[in-house]
Amino acid sequence: MRGLDSVVVSGDKSSVTVGAGATWDAVYETLDALGLSAAGGRVAGFEVVLADGSVVEASEQQNSDLWLALRGGCNNFGIITSLDIKTFEQSLLWSSLTLNPLSAVDQQARVYAELMDPAKYDENASFLFGWSFNSTHKLSVAQNQLIYTKPSGNEVPAFYQPVLDLPTIPYPSAGATVANMSTLARQGVSLQPPQAARYLSTTVTFVPAEAMIRATFDAYNASLPSVQDIASIRWDVNLEAPPPQLYARGAQDNALGLADRSGPLAVCLLSPAWSRADDDDKVYAAAGALMDEIDRRARDLGAHDPYIYMNYAAPGQEVIAS
Repeated sequence: MRGLDSVVVSGDKSSVTVGAGATWDAVYETLDALGLSAAGGRVAGFEVVLADGSVVEASEQQNSDLWLALRGGCNNFGIITSLDIKTFEQSLLWSSLTLNPLSAVDQQARVYAELMDPAKYDENASFLFGWSFNSTHKLSVAQNQLIYTKPSGNEVPAFYQPVLDLPTIPYPSAGATVANMSTLARQGVSLQPPQAARYLSTTVTFVPAEAMIRATFDAYNASLPSVQDIASIRWDVNLEAPPPQLYARGAQDNALGLADRSGPLAVCLLSPAWSRADDDDKVYAAAGALMDEIDRRARDLGAHDPYIYMNYAAPGQEVIAS
């Protein structure tokens, strides 16, 4: 698939056709030059190779049942060779990475519970937050990764001021920048631990009430003894909260299964990175135990949601059934 790496913008610039082997770096670089961008979930059409070897187009107008199934069903119905993705106008974005001491966790939970209230929704804001442990430095911190798509110069978006008012820890990569998507994507890659060659992701979903955010931190913190002696491990838990206004858009046009949700949800991602294959079993066991504990606490608090986000799911998680 690596050779199917073409990136072609339509004549009217309303969409971009992306080969299945293309990287997002290539997509962003092509679109940045045109003042455009794209998001992976805005797929208008697929080119698909079916089990009988035939090549078909799947869109809202053609093979619409297959198009619907692929929008949330991944590649379970064929091999996708290219995608037509809708584009939108996008200039520079404001981005900030900040770190907080763990003593500020209660404040962090309170701030984000308020920001994730659907009544506070700002369609230009996208963020994730959580906690990170680095075994090399034996250090655990709270972290915030903030994006605003329509900044006013270098000004801090008012939406994020409560986050930036939290106590901070100085860090070389921390701070705010205004840049295009290509630059921000490269910055994101540079934050990955350089010595790590092994990665895992696993996820649960819950209602992001303040008590549940705090319970998630407590579970994360209690899990550290199980991984703190693993060489070069980074143990990250992050929360994302797509608001109801976002996943309600086009809910009937995908197979995600969120059409009946009306309240806020948080997708909780555990994404450890480590260096040695000998530690695989230990990491997998610790990751499974932590996700089970977060899910248990969510059920106890009445915050559980069965949805499992496919892009973050671990082997064995029943994504389609969720």
